[in-house]
Amino acid sequence: MPRNDQLIRQWTLLQLLESSRGFTLDEIVERLPSDYPKHGRTVRRDLEALEAAGFPLINERIEGRVRWRLMDGFRQIPAMSFSPTELMALVISRSLLRPLAGTEIQTALDSAMAKASRLLPAASIDYVQQIQNVFAVGIGPHKTYREHRQTIDRLTEAIAKKRTVQMRYYSASRLRMTRREVDPYRLWYASGGLYLVGYCHLRKEPRMFAVERMHAVTITDHPYQMPLGFDLEAFVQDALTVMRGRPIEVELRFDKATAAWAKDRIWHPTQKITLLKSGGMLMTLTVADSREVVGWVLSFGSGVHIVGPESLRTAVKTESRRILLGCRQAAVERSLHH
Repeated sequence: MPRNDQLIRQWTLLQLLESSRGFTLDEIVERLPSDYPKHGRTVRRDLEALEAAGFPLINERIEGRVRWRLMDGFRQIPAMSFSPTELMALVISRSLLRPLAGTEIQTALDSAMAKASRLLPAASIDYVQQIQNVFAVGIGPHKTYREHRQTIDRLTEAIAKKRTVQMRYYSASRLRMTRREVDPYRLWYASGGLYLVGYCHLRKEPRMFAVERMHAVTITDHPYQMPLGFDLEAFVQDALTVMRGRPIEVELRFDKATAAWAKDRIWHPTQKITLLKSGGMLMTLTVADSREVVGWVLSFGSGVHIVGPESLRTAVKTESRRILLGCRQAAVERSLHH
């Protein structure tokens, strides 16, 4: 039995035990989900595994039947004393997960925050509210996933059970829908978006898929094994944000005004910065050759000069001309309408 399946079963079992004053073995079997093995011996093994992991389980004989439950005081943890910095961390973490509103992750966090608030004294609750008026978190441009909760739930289940998924996927680069079979490795949140990293059977290689462009996701009965050498961090390290491609070494020169705010940010793990006597700076980094890099360089406007490579300089010039042409066409259309 795969380790992930055991963890899912034991998590389900723990949720059942923490919400009741006790169940018999038969009652536990009856209340478990349909995909949970309906064997008393399996449940007993999972109960023993939870005990071995340190969860204080108690089995009592009541009216001739053995009932299992969590020890009193463990199911309902007593009120905790939070420090100001811990309260601030809770508030900040809740704000950072705002793009996942409507998903199980956000629901669980909201539930945890509500329970914590009920345990705190009134003065502490007031302090939490004051923090929100003093310390605000801006998460920048991001996608929302309220309408994709079912997709996320299915992907999470498929990853845990190591099952291939089938879906229809809209490719932004090809502007068309294709049918895909994917071995889902990880859900990855980056740059305000949620992505699935997995092996694409159509392209015969690991790919990254935007969750919001997935449709009709179904979990198959086909098991898969993630390659032992697969490293998520290594897979995405060349991307400036999420787009992958051929690695290129980029060298940029920033003027004084732009360097003043750009030098203090980490744009990519490979970046190296050299401050110049003029107040400007040189930056080198190794990133994937993609449209992402072109857009990123353009975001600095006239405050940056591309030292190399020549291919990036050409791509930025071409995109700049297209932007200028688009502006001229828009101006002509406005004048015709007026």
